[in-house]
Amino acid sequence: MPWVLVLPAVLGLAFLVLPLAGLLIRAPWSTLGTRLGEPQVLEALRLSLVTSTLATALCLVLGVPLAWVLARTGFPGRGLVRALVTVPLVLPPVVGGVALLLVLGRRGIVGRWLESAFGVSLPFTTAGVVLAEAFVAMPFLVISVEGALRGADPRYEEAAATLGASRWTIFRRVTLPMVAPGIAAGAILCWARALGEFGATITFAGNFPGRTQTMPLAVYLALETDPEAAIVLSLVLLTVSVVILAALRDRWVSTP
Repeated sequence: MPWVLVLPAVLGLAFLVLPLAGLLIRAPWSTLGTRLGEPQVLEALRLSLVTSTLATALCLVLGVPLAWVLARTGFPGRGLVRALVTVPLVLPPVVGGVALLLVLGRRGIVGRWLESAFGVSLPFTTAGVVLAEAFVAMPFLVISVEGALRGADPRYEEAAATLGASRWTIFRRVTLPMVAPGIAAGAILCWARALGEFGATITFAGNFPGRTQTMPLAVYLALETDPEAAIVLSLVLLTVSVVILAALRDRWVSTP
């Protein structure tokens, strides 16, 4: 093997693996069970699971139709729309939180109307956490589902149309079953991204225990006061990431 390639490859692998190994080495294994049972840890974990699941549900409701429109229809500016959908992937999450504040905050473009008309205030609430997570996570779902739709054979949908099926029936009984694996993979990635969201959440929803303090925010706060608790919380997130990657391995790695 050419060492000019092997050496950088080994260094790159070490760069990615050593921080994770350090997390495992420094973990307080003797008190791990006790720390996982602490009320603040359980509360942050519960809130993270609830908000990430709700954010994923919101992304499914909005993202699957959006992916279908991008994959199955042609309209002027479709390339621009696709680019706008992927902007949250490269946008710094803190900037996303600021953008949400400017739109949905109490003095925002839409938030002002929501508060005056319905008395609804989204910033610094659990609902705000869900919206922040959905904002940064939805592109993962849309890209995955759009790719699945583009790879699906449209002849089945055309055959159903010739038999008199309506567009909604075709979408529900033909299209969705064909792209179900892509939807599942996108939903898992979306859920994982929502679970690990930090920047947009702390900017738009704040860091209030029991209301907006998710696992990443709890890690950040614990790192200043109790580093061992931060390590325990990090291990939980690391475990979730490994499980998700293992579940999606067959989708990304082809067996020769």
